[in-house]
Amino acid sequence: MLPKAIKVILVVALVVPLLFSAWLSFEFYFAPKTSPKEIFFVVDKGQGVHDISQNLKEKGIIKNRQSFILGYKIYYSSKSLKAGEYKFNLPISPKNILKIITEGKVYLHSLTIPEGMTRKEIARHLESLNFADEEEFLAASSRTKIISSLDKEAKNLEGYLFPETYHFPKGISADKIISTLVSQFKEVFSQEWKERASEIEMTPREVVVLASLIEKETYLSEEKKLVSAVFHNRLKIRMKLDCDPTIIYVLKEQGTFNGRLLKKDLRLQSPYNTYRNRGLPPGPICSPGQESLEAALYPAQEKYLYFVSKKDGSHHFSTNFRDHQNAVRKYR
Repeated sequence: MLPKAIKVILVVALVVPLLFSAWLSFEFYFAPKTSPKEIFFVVDKGQGVHDISQNLKEKGIIKNRQSFILGYKIYYSSKSLKAGEYKFNLPISPKNILKIITEGKVYLHSLTIPEGMTRKEIARHLESLNFADEEEFLAASSRTKIISSLDKEAKNLEGYLFPETYHFPKGISADKIISTLVSQFKEVFSQEWKERASEIEMTPREVVVLASLIEKETYLSEEKKLVSAVFHNRLKIRMKLDCDPTIIYVLKEQGTFNGRLLKKDLRLQSPYNTYRNRGLPPGPICSPGQESLEAALYPAQEKYLYFVSKKDGSHHFSTNFRDHQNAVRKYR
């Protein structure tokens, strides 16, 4: 027979680990009672489990630091705690918090780049949303190596910052944003489109330039291929494009555009002035969307040479100058 004291020690030795295991399981695997809500939490670079647990407790996300720390050391010590911004849906267990942080499932903010923006407008847009510093973005968008396989003439990334809705983590660099936007452009401008460009005797760069003009002339999907037909028809007969947005682009670049295009502006000395120079301008004037790019490649089979705004967002198209003059008198 074992002495009573030894029996007590054995019982304690068995019961205490069981109680500890039960306590840890309850504290670690179950979410503490709290009101349902979303909360953002930032893990800074270099922070360890002790600092993170302290911040989690201060924000009311966890109740017990010890169980969080022990759970990490027992179950997750082989994994690093990744820096970044996280969104937790409370109530949430310490186990799920650690799973999210060790897997680096950072929160991704939605960012929409509207169609028809210039790179300078995109830079201001990003800074207004706290995504990137305007000057850093402009500097990064001046580096053209990323697009050189498609356009060796590019002086910057104007036209190649593809308009789309993206999702980025907090603190992403301007270079990474630009890499994502340009990669999306490359994905959209498929091999089929490259072959089509060759078929209509245009380089990808020329397609982008033309698409940027179409983008600025109309936002109506049903008109884009008609506008493209006008420009294609004019290019074929070496007729000047007379595209107002090309002049507006230069005036905006100079910081002299006041919202209205004046008659004197049509005499502007610039290679972008399509009232003075035949052919396409030397570069894109904005970032065209997919519909405008497709329209540039596949114009409508029409003989139109003119169009005029009807002041409701749509346009009237004409095949000859007399009909165009009548339309101008009617709508202006």
